[in-house]
Formats: sequence, structure tokens, C-alpha cells
Amino acid sequence: MILYFCLDKHGVVGQSLQIFLLNQLDFSTHQTFSKANLHRSQKQFQEIYQKLNKLLQKKHYKNLHDKYAICPIDSTIITLTSKLLWVLGHHQVKLFSSLNLATGSPEENLINFGNDHDYKFGSKMIANLSTDAVGVMDRGFAKLKFIQEIVQEKKYFVLRIKNNCQLEFEEPSGLIKVGLSSDAPAYRVIYFSDIETKIEFRLVTNSPGSVSATVNDDDIGEIYRLHWGVELLWKFLKMHLKLDKLITKNVNGITIQIYVSLIAYLILQKLSITEQWGHTLLDKFRYLQSCICQKISYVHWFEEMMLC
Repeated sequence: MILYFCLDKHGVVGQSLQIFLLNQLDFSTHQTFSKANLHRSQKQFQEIYQKLNKLLQKKHYKNLHDKYAICPIDSTIITLTSKLLWVLGHHQVKLFSSLNLATGSPEENLINFGNDHDYKFGSKMIANLSTDAVGVMDRGFAKLKFIQEIVQEKKYFVLRIKNNCQLEFEEPSGLIKVGLSSDAPAYRVIYFSDIETKIEFRLVTNSPGSVSATVNDDDIGEIYRLHWGVELLWKFLKMHLKLDKLITKNVNGITIQIYVSLIAYLILQKLSITEQWGHTLLDKFRYLQSCICQKISYVHWFEEMMLC
């Protein structure tokens, strides 16, 4: 039913209608979504998400230079408005995701209730990236200790650092020391400027920069620009799949609803529709909504889906 809520354009009205129809069909229920998900296990939702992700990974996708998979990593904030959650000290929930731009699917997700800085969760996100992936991160992850951890994990990254960060050119290697410490590690640092906004971008990376390297400075700038892809993910999840319209008032239920929104997103990625309806995620979403609206309830819709 939560999946139906994510895909249903009628929102809360549709939710009330489905509960009414369930009672009429002898599926007696007096629970709200919040009560029903208070003690429900998250395991099955996580397993469904992982299986869908594996199905998307089976298809061959083109990587950058046929070698690197670009994976923007970022977080989005979902404000919690329930006073029941405020009493527990929760005013917001953060969803961290790494979006594989080759497959179009968020591969790794981390849900945190609190106000902790992004860099505290960076190690967990970067550790799960594949060996051919390049983690692309914004200034929220720019901590020297975190950068050192990425290098130790032997993962590729492109990270924007703050413009007031102390830098020192290292003559022999051609690399740049990042930080005030005398033994600060040196990295490859690329500068870019936006002429219109007059903003300077300082990007730190550990990708190879030799003459024979496949990733040059322009490529690094392009890789960072692709970070915007994860922002488009948040926009779609919130605007169409109700990520920020929480209908549960407990931590477990909110976590489940977030996973269901992500599952709905992967279903749209996997879904194939006739060409006349379009090919974008929004086209698939509208097509699915039109199919749902033809049925009196989600029970009938799922029955027909199972017979296909």
C-alpha cells in the first residue's frame, strides 16, 4: 500500500480510499500506515531494493572513457513535522545516496536521523563504491581526515574543497599540499572559474594526471559538473514519489517509506513502455499512474500485475 501511495497522484485522499475499500472487501483494517509500520521489519524492503538494483546492473552501460563509472554522492534533508518525533529529538532525516550515472540508479543509501555533518558518513558511502567508480562530492564532505581515508581505501574521488583552504605547491611531484600541517599530504588540485558568477572551484582528486592518463583536467571539471545528477534525483523523488510527504510518525515507518520511494524509482528505471508514451522517467510515471487510475483499488491493480 505504501508503494501505491508513492505512485498514486491522489495522495492522502487515495490513501483513505484504499483503507475504506480494504474494509469493504473483508480485509478488515483499523490501522494507520504509521501504526502498521511501527514494528514492521525493514529487511524485506532492503532486499527488494537490492534485487532491483542487481537487475539494473546486469545491463551493459557505457562508462567514462569505457573505464570509470561516475557516482555523485550527496545528501538531502527531509524535515520532520510531527511533534511525536520532536519529543525523541528528531527534527529532520538525512538521506545519503551514491547515484551511478551509468545505470541511473542510486546504488548505496544511508539514512540518518539528526544534524550531523555530511563528512561523518562519507567513509561509509565511499567504501561501498566499486573499484572502477569515481565518487564525486561537494564541500560538505571536504575534511582532510576524510580525504586521507578515501586514499587509504584506494577509491577514486573528485571533491570540491573550500576556497579558504590552505594550499602549497610541491615542486618535485607537481602536486599540491592541502592543509596547514607540515606533513600534509599532496594531491592533484584543479582550479576552475565560472566567469558569469565569478565563483572559483577548487577540485581535489586522486585520479591519474600523467601524460598517458585518460582523465585530463577538462575531464575532472566535467565529472564535477555531473554532480548535479544527484540533485535531479532528489527533485524527482520529492516532486513525484512523495519522498518529503511522510505519512508515518515513527522512525521505523519513515525508514520504510524512504526505501519504498527508492524502490518505486528503480521500478520506473526498469519499466519499459511503448514508444508512443515516451521514454523518460516522467513519461513512465504518468503511464503507470494512468494504469492505476483504471482500477478501483490497488488490490485489483496488483492482481492484474501478478497475472502478466
